[in-house]
Amino acid sequence: MVYLLSERDGKLQKTTNSNCAIIAVALNKTYQMGEAEVEVLKDVTFSISEGRFVVISGPSGSGKTTLLNLVSGIDKPTKGLMTVFGQNLSDLNEDFLAEFRCNNIGFVFQSYNLVSTLTLAENVAFPMEWRRLPELEIENRVKELLEMVSLQHRANHFPGQLSGGEQQRVAFARALANDPRLFLADEPTGNLDKKNAQKIIEMLQLLKLKGKTIFVSTHDGNIARLADENLSLEDGRIVSQNE
Repeated sequence: MVYLLSERDGKLQKTTNSNCAIIAVALNKTYQMGEAEVEVLKDVTFSISEGRFVVISGPSGSGKTTLLNLVSGIDKPTKGLMTVFGQNLSDLNEDFLAEFRCNNIGFVFQSYNLVSTLTLAENVAFPMEWRRLPELEIENRVKELLEMVSLQHRANHFPGQLSGGEQQRVAFARALANDPRLFLADEPTGNLDKKNAQKIIEMLQLLKLKGKTIFVSTHDGNIARLADENLSLEDGRIVSQNE
C-alpha cells in the first residue's frame, strides 16, 4: 500500500518499521537555471511497500522524472528525506550510490540510455560485470534476458541498428540483469508503437507476478490498469492517491 505521510501525524515511525521499499518525506527539489531557481518538487511525501506496483501520473513537467531520479539516487533532494530499502540516499556518496543502484535498482530511462559502442549483449552484461560476476554466469544470464525480450538473434548488433521499440526491450533486459528488488521506468511505452508497447506491458506483468517492487511514470492507461496504486503529481505536488 502507498501511505501518504505527514511529519506531524505520527505515522512516520510506524511506516519506517513496516515492510517499505521507498519512504519519501517532505521532498523538495530546486534547480538553478541561470539566475532563476525552478522548484520542481514541493513537499512530496509518500511510501511504497515492497512487492507493490505503483504508477505515478501527471502532466508533462509535473516532476515525475525528477521524482524517479531521486528514488534511484541519480539526483538528491534539495530538502527532505529519501529512503530506499532502509538507506537514506541523501547521505550517501556517489561511489556507494553507484554500488547500491547496481545491486538493488533497475531503471529504464525514457531515452533508453544504451551505450552506442557496445553490442546488445555487452549492454546487458555491463551491470553484471560491474559486480564482477563469473564470466559463465554473465554469459548465461545475458542469453536468458535477450531470449526474454525476443532479441537473442540480435545479440551482436549495436543499438543504432535497432528500432526504438527494440532498444527499449534491451533497456528492460539490462535493467533486470542483476535481478533488482526495485524496478523503475520512465514512460516505458511513451515512444512506442502498439505492438512494442504491448511487449513492454507483458514484461511489466511478469515482474508483477514475480513480486518485484515497481514504480513507473506513465500516461499509458494499459499500464495504469496493472498497478496496485496510482499517485497523481501536479505542479510538483502529490494531489491524489487511488488504490
